[in-house]
Amino acid sequence: MKTVIVRGSSFLLCCSLMVIAAASGQDNKRPEEPFRPEAGQFPPLDKSREYRGVLAFVDHANRRGSFRVPTTGEFFRNPPHPFAMLPYGIVRRNGAPADLRDIPLGTALHVRGFLPPDPKNSAVPVSGKGNPDRPAENHVLLLEDEPSFCLREGKVWKLKEIDLQKTQGMIIASREPKEGADSSASEEKMTIGAATRIWRGRECLSLADLIAEGVWPAEGKKSLGGQAVQLGLTWQPTPGGVFLRFHISDIWLDDTAMQRAGQQQTETHKALIRSRWMPAYVDAVEYGKFGRATVTATLFGGMDDSLYADFKKGSRGVMNAAENTLKHAGGAYGPAHMASQGPILEVTKATGEVPLGSSGIQIRFETDLIIEGIRPGRVVRVRPASWPEVTVPRDEYLNDGNSLEDRFPTPAIFPKY
Repeated sequence: MKTVIVRGSSFLLCCSLMVIAAASGQDNKRPEEPFRPEAGQFPPLDKSREYRGVLAFVDHANRRGSFRVPTTGEFFRNPPHPFAMLPYGIVRRNGAPADLRDIPLGTALHVRGFLPPDPKNSAVPVSGKGNPDRPAENHVLLLEDEPSFCLREGKVWKLKEIDLQKTQGMIIASREPKEGADSSASEEKMTIGAATRIWRGRECLSLADLIAEGVWPAEGKKSLGGQAVQLGLTWQPTPGGVFLRFHISDIWLDDTAMQRAGQQQTETHKALIRSRWMPAYVDAVEYGKFGRATVTATLFGGMDDSLYADFKKGSRGVMNAAENTLKHAGGAYGPAHMASQGPILEVTKATGEVPLGSSGIQIRFETDLIIEGIRPGRVVRVRPASWPEVTVPRDEYLNDGNSLEDRFPTPAIFPKY
């Protein structure tokens, strides 16, 4: 097959500095020069800047939001840093495909970002240069929570000690390779509380359950011997003058529990994509007579395999124009209003390494009514006819005009009383 690559305060306590350095220093890596992807192309992952952030705000319909980036400053005073997902940007939660709407506010996230491909069309403010707490690379290729990051990297959290005082406590742990040890891994001290969810096999337990079983003490310290687990991390205000200390929202004690969490998240995401359609880049359009055309498009990556399997040669497909935020852009009454329809002529898969963001799966689709938004280099949404035809909320599609100003709601959306 021929592979197509488409286009703070001045005063800090010493303990606070130590905690912040342990939490953020190892997670803020940048390439030699900031990289700006070309519109319509999948950028190389190794050109991205890697950093960590805590989710502060989400506008899921426009695939954007803001982080607070851990730095050697008063974390709670750091202004929210805006970010936007690239059209092909991937979100992962619990080791599974996800959407921004699935990520709870306050979640600690790992980010791989670039400069905006086209600053004039960015969904968020852009900066010509970055600093530690406001990286200029705020257009995101990969956004993943703590368990997703650890599963991809082959790492676990090894619990060293717990110190409980009734329903609150502290855990000391280090993030290390699942197999073997890492002598350079630094220990982190994180809070735990009565609301922390503890997953064991098919069970969802609480702090009180482990205390009742005698696994953990009701009061005082206990060595945990390096028990390997996966952790869900969030941030919340911490007493004692510590400006940045992560809080444990979830503990997965075994592989079964983690796999079940991933399976549930996968099903949530599959239902979303079937109702919103698969995003793709248009590689080429061969125009015929009287509105006929054959469209070649590359499906975006990061989805469950079963979604790609639904695109079959000989089946029918439906394709609609989309905006870079993945909002449907053609039709005043929803995605199916002006969408092009026709048979899927061919489905091919690239061999060799495929860049992150691309599935490597290319479809050729024929229609007798090509619409304006389906052009080379543009984003589209496509679905097999076997997926349900449903309407989507008004905030998830644009009118036929497809102007940049129409992407984001204004106060005019609210009724006057």
